[in-house]
Amino acid sequence: MRVPSPGESITEVEIAAWLVEDGDYVEKDQAIAEVDSDKATLELPAEESGIITLKAEEGDAVDVGAVVCLIDMEAAKPAGSGKEAKVGAGEKTPVKEEVAEPVKEEAATYATGSASPAARKILAEKNIDPAQIKGTGKDGRITKEDAIKGVPAMGKALNEEDRKSERKKLSMLRRKVAERLVSVKNETAMLTTFNEVDMQPIFDLRKKYKEQFKEKHEVGLGFMSFFTLAVVRALKLFPDVNSMIDGDYKISYDFADISIAVSGPKGLMVPVIRNAEKLTFRGVESDVKRLAIRARDGEITVDEMTGGTFTITNGGVFGSMLSTPIINPPQSAILGMHNIVERPVAIDGKVVIRPVMYVALSYDHRIIDGRESVGFLVAVKEALENPVEHLMNGDELKALEL
Repeated sequence: MRVPSPGESITEVEIAAWLVEDGDYVEKDQAIAEVDSDKATLELPAEESGIITLKAEEGDAVDVGAVVCLIDMEAAKPAGSGKEAKVGAGEKTPVKEEVAEPVKEEAATYATGSASPAARKILAEKNIDPAQIKGTGKDGRITKEDAIKGVPAMGKALNEEDRKSERKKLSMLRRKVAERLVSVKNETAMLTTFNEVDMQPIFDLRKKYKEQFKEKHEVGLGFMSFFTLAVVRALKLFPDVNSMIDGDYKISYDFADISIAVSGPKGLMVPVIRNAEKLTFRGVESDVKRLAIRARDGEITVDEMTGGTFTITNGGVFGSMLSTPIINPPQSAILGMHNIVERPVAIDGKVVIRPVMYVALSYDHRIIDGRESVGFLVAVKEALENPVEHLMNGDELKALEL
């Protein structure tokens, strides 16, 4: 089997994890590995049924088109349970159950063991007695890494069982995200402007229509449709926010592909709602639900996460009150939603309690001026605080397709 191309411009992937072992019998279309690209983590399905021989290790970077495993399609499927999955030359070899050895009680201090020269030097510099270090090398030998992790004893030897650490290579996706975030901070003139939104009108609409909406459309009436349509309206009023820099050129768009940041099993993913300017409340909610499920189940594709013109991220689901979201390159702006908190506000000269959300717009000042950025966020606020007029053309039943 060769590594298939996950998408355009991707020439290399990394074997994140093998889901089978060398010598296992695999079924056609069974997920055998997870591979990381710089944009997503995808499952690699078996192309045929048979005995698999792995040709790459976890963590290996392999070119698209490279052979990563062999599948012997003529091998017989082993009978019995999965314990007999490993075979050789067409014969099944039972796998023995591992029996745990009784755990021996360890002394409070470790017996003096041998240490590598590098380890001895490090321990001497840190004034640590080698007897207080548990070696992880062969026959209990203290390695350089053991010495680096060791700390001076304070009155008694430390119990290393309570002081564990783990060194794990970042996935290709996480490394690429880190690289992109640093480049955004270094290569853009990023600023953030803030505002607050009285969410009571949206609360009232949802309370009034959410049951009818869900019953008819089989999807909930959430906040995301209101925010997405408010953003679409604001992008039409302030088109510079819906543009990007490409060298010495500015690229502007007459459509709105809205990236929605969602939390998936592999971390933050940003699937795109295409042509959001053409969608209704039902259309947005259906797309958000579909993409969120695909991201959660690890089925999202690279194509579904590329090409957005503007991003919405909701830190409020995790309890965030306020943040300065980082721009999703090559886009020029991102809207941050936050948690909704009942706050005292002044309305018509009186103090009342209202559900309030703080919103933030981070933008690239190289291409978006203060007037556009502040005006855009004010337009979002206006639409959310008066959704019937600005998002529903005065007819809420028609807008919600009820």
